[in-house]
Amino acid sequence: MPQIAQLSETYASQIFWVLLFFGLIFFVIGKGMVPKVMETVAVRDKQIADDLAAAEAARKAADSQEEAWRVAANTQRAEAQALIAKAKGEAAKATETRLASANTVIDQRLAEAEQRIAGARAGALEEIETVATEAAGDIVARLAGVTVDAAAARVAVKEALNG
Repeated sequence: MPQIAQLSETYASQIFWVLLFFGLIFFVIGKGMVPKVMETVAVRDKQIADDLAAAEAARKAADSQEEAWRVAANTQRAEAQALIAKAKGEAAKATETRLASANTVIDQRLAEAEQRIAGARAGALEEIETVATEAAGDIVARLAGVTVDAAAARVAVKEALNG
């Protein structure tokens, strides 16, 4: 076969060109392009790391601000609750004071009304006694034809009303 016989003659030149081609590729790509690509990758990795660090710092700052806001909100809430409790206490005291004064006024009016009622009752009883005394005297005078003394009629009416 002529191809195999030719192999020994072209073997050395093929190895030369393979080495030359791969050497050229090694120096152009390996020494020229790869370092630039690696540098770009390193810059990108550094940028990503820096961005992650900045994001972490921003998250920590946001967490601390949120915690500060929560503390402030809880403090304000506690102050508001204390203010509400104080206002409720003052309102309760004011209401008790007004109720006490209103009860005093009502008790005075009730006592006055009871005195007026007692006076009216006494007056009514006296008037009833007077009317009953007169009616008893008239009835006895009409039925029996006897005149009754007013004092005796009054004593008889009092005994009848009390007994």
